[in-house]
Amino acid sequence: MINTGKKTNNLVRLFYPLTTLVLSFFFLGVIASTNYAFGKSTCGNSFENFLIELKKEAISKGYKKEVVDSFLEEAVRDPKVLEADRSQTIFRKSFFEFSRAVISTHRLQHAAINERRFKEAFKNIHMVYGVPKEILLTFWALETDFGLFQGEYNTLNSLLTLSHDCRRPNLFRPQVFGALELYTRKSFDPRTTKGAWAGEVGMLQMLPLDILKHGVDGDKDGKIDISASAIDALYSTAKKLVTMGWKRDEPWLLEVRVPENMDWLKTGLNTTLPLKEWEGMGVWPRLGKFQNFEKVSLVIPMGRKGPAFLTYPNFRVLSEWNNSSIYIITAAYFATLLNGEPRYRLGSPEPILNLTDMLLLQKKLEQKGYDVGGVDGILGAKTRKAVKQEQIKMRIPADGWPTKNLLNKI
Repeated sequence: MINTGKKTNNLVRLFYPLTTLVLSFFFLGVIASTNYAFGKSTCGNSFENFLIELKKEAISKGYKKEVVDSFLEEAVRDPKVLEADRSQTIFRKSFFEFSRAVISTHRLQHAAINERRFKEAFKNIHMVYGVPKEILLTFWALETDFGLFQGEYNTLNSLLTLSHDCRRPNLFRPQVFGALELYTRKSFDPRTTKGAWAGEVGMLQMLPLDILKHGVDGDKDGKIDISASAIDALYSTAKKLVTMGWKRDEPWLLEVRVPENMDWLKTGLNTTLPLKEWEGMGVWPRLGKFQNFEKVSLVIPMGRKGPAFLTYPNFRVLSEWNNSSIYIITAAYFATLLNGEPRYRLGSPEPILNLTDMLLLQKKLEQKGYDVGGVDGILGAKTRKAVKQEQIKMRIPADGWPTKNLLNKI
């Protein structure tokens, strides 16, 4: 049974939930063949009509009317969910600001405590799935502060609100039916189940379809409980990562040194090159030597003057967990800390633009015809790409890091 979360301190509240969306696009039986016709016809219309059409769709999938009525009996639209969806201001921070804030001494200490506490479980999980404890401890820390704060939003109302909203209804609507299926299995209470604003629940924040597909009874007590059982949550997350493509015993992130001058246009996740090519450009591990010569990408989250990392195929698996590059780079780096690697070398990057300037930059780029992913003040992949193109035109290093000088020239 999924339980409610607990309250925690202000620091955790500030950065929770860090996760956005990890969505499964397939499921067993009738859920896999979800027909979005109802969703398209009711998106944005009255919530009452939306629920009527949703009930019809559920019954058409084979669920009994009395079960559906009971499931949706106390359903309401939650405006606070939409507020949370529209105001993820934390992702406007630089990598330095973000990583320094979320990788706290408290989390590092409790990662060590939980590593010892669940030593045998981590050993068995690695044996079965090949996912290292450092990765699982990292997401456990960042998502819920090791289960301390799992969210206070009614999960069903969150999913219904986001399904009714016209921004991403086809992403959330299948999750409503996932919750309905869990309800029929007595593993979801529409009245008391609580979690993140985007519908995730449990110690490592999983959506209903994820629970159905990846849920594991790790503690062998006869039920899957990712909210109260840390072992169930850890096993389930490991299984999910493997399904997403995690490769056993392979690295995910390596801090490197970069030369003062190189082809910065090749940086970013869109370019993968053999390690020998990076080495030929003057890229070299900050400590030690390269482990292998797979194709990897070079990411410089704060431009060419800041920290630099090579990302391996397993990093791309982590990227499917969350669509914020700052979150995933931070999570991957956090895991290297837990693996005994040193703190990253900050370098001397120019400061990130303040919100006013970032919004102005995005507006100017849009006026020039670039798709920046929306004027939201967040330095996402599309804004970085547009910045690179402008840097090329200005014949300055195309590292995708916007500066005040660049803004003044556009």
